Amino acid sequence: SEKMVFEKPIIVDARGHLMGRLASTVAKQMLQGQSVVVVRCEGLEVSGMPIRNKIKFMFFLRKRTLTNPKKGPIHYKSPSRMFWRTVRGMLPHKTERGTAALQRLKVFEGIPAPYDRM
Repeated sequence: SEKMVFEKPIIVDARGHLMGRLASTVAKQMLQGQSVVVVRCEGLEVSGMPIRNKIKFMFFLRKRTLTNPKKGPIHYKSPSRMFWRTVRGMLPHKTERGTAALQRLKVFEGIPAPYDRM
């Protein structure tokens, strides 16, 4: 099977998109060999009631290693890193193929210099 070669990365404006739906689309593109840049991650939306989502996130933050919490699961609070982690959960990131796919993803809050002109 031949690998598809893509010249330009896809630039996605995340403002107004649902986090899980966008993450699944991005993960699928990356597994096919496409580079993806996601900008304005602070504008991502999560469906459901805000109070319920906050409680679910607080339960998630409580999960850690009992013996040494520094070694435990790392919980990102930045919107771009939360999106990155969501995409990572949709990839086989412990295999070579999944690791290579995850390296094709760049996530940003706001629109940094090289991508604001595209």
